[in-house]
Amino acid sequence: MKTFNVAIVGATGAVGQEMIRILEERKFPVAELCPLASQRSEGKTIRFNGKEIPVSILNKDSFKGIQIALFSAGATVSKEYAPIAVKSGAVVVDNTSHFRMDPNVPLVVPEVNARKIKEHKGIIANPNCSTIQMVVALKPLHDAARIKRIVVSTYQSVSGAGAKKIQMLVDQSKEALRGFSVPNQSWKKYRAKEAPHFAFNLIPQIDVFVDGGYTKEEIKMIDETKKIMGDDSIQVTATCVRVPVFCGHCESVNIETEKKLTAEQARRILSKAAGIKVIDDPAQLQYPMPINAGGEDPVFVGRIREDHTIDNGLNLWIVSDNLRKGAALNAVQIAEMLIK
Repeated sequence: MKTFNVAIVGATGAVGQEMIRILEERKFPVAELCPLASQRSEGKTIRFNGKEIPVSILNKDSFKGIQIALFSAGATVSKEYAPIAVKSGAVVVDNTSHFRMDPNVPLVVPEVNARKIKEHKGIIANPNCSTIQMVVALKPLHDAARIKRIVVSTYQSVSGAGAKKIQMLVDQSKEALRGFSVPNQSWKKYRAKEAPHFAFNLIPQIDVFVDGGYTKEEIKMIDETKKIMGDDSIQVTATCVRVPVFCGHCESVNIETEKKLTAEQARRILSKAAGIKVIDDPAQLQYPMPINAGGEDPVFVGRIREDHTIDNGLNLWIVSDNLRKGAALNAVQIAEMLIK
């Protein structure tokens, strides 16, 4: 079997670590793994296939001999180093926002638009975590009945903000449970872009606000959905909320379709679709929850029911491990298709 030299940019971050685990789990044909990170990670090692591998400091010479580079170290890092990796001969799968809406860069979810991989010019973009799980669930329904409009509210876990925020939620929860009240200054600090208070709280903002009152995260979902689905006519509106959950994003999604789909028809369609697991038996209290999705590959769909306020409407509840299918797994799946 042919093997490949693989670089992980951002190897010590939450998504980078998950990428390494998934490469090992799925037995990706790695000849040599090159974990890369900033100087803050100097001296660290990562474990891969039973070996401790030193983390190298990212620089312009890091990609010599690398054939596949998985990036998850922030948009500014991708902007600078992804073109360098391509010039060195690597194909880049980028998990940041920098290249997603570039018309010359395919934005890929393998279950939805795998054919776009062939169009790459050295860089393939990995979509936003909340967008990935939604389009995996909606594409089969779009193919069956054509979706006209999507209204989505997200409930996004703290892991989506990075490994440091996970520890922040742990520390804040311990304080609250010891009997300390939430400081009155929490929101003032948050507005000053200091530490947000995650524990026992909901924050109706992910990323910064832009014109029109939407956040960047909401705009990402709107724009990326149209690009991935290949249909600019789909109307999308989004509200994205950070919730005090460690891992696993949830979404309440309402769709309006051109053709009528009953809830039972939607269940049958989704039950046969790649990458989806339907859990939908309310009588037995069976529905997707983030605590059950952690460490799992599928996108879970439940609470499927008709919206009786419009002629052709459906409501769905969509849950996925945002570090896996929402980021690392999707990137590795793209890499798997590349080597085929």
